[in-house]
Amino acid sequence: QVQLVESGGGLVQAGHSLRLSCAASGSMFSINHMGWYRQAPGKQREFVAAVTSGGSTSYADSVKGRFTISRDNAKNTVYLQMNSLKPEDTAVYYCYAMIDLRGYWGQGTQVTVSS
Repeated sequence: QVQLVESGGGLVQAGHSLRLSCAASGSMFSINHMGWYRQAPGKQREFVAAVTSGGSTSYADSVKGRFTISRDNAKNTVYLQMNSLKPEDTAVYYCYAMIDLRGYWGQGTQVTVSS
């Protein structure tokens, strides 16, 4: 059974940084793209960033230049380096991965940015 486990969330002041990690575990053949979404209170879940198995990346306009997504294929892990955090980045961040042609979600990790 495949699982995605996130870590690294927390409470930070505006302008500071956090790094999220998401590790995939279980029986799997291949991981295609991996990414991050977030959901703020009262809002729909939105795309943040994604990275393909080949390393190509994409970002939401709201985080371009501040967030960096990367992955370690040997560890089946995806990272999200978040710099210059803003109060509007406050949300639950969810890891997503396409594994063996099926989508999986992590349980979510809370990121709170105080002004």
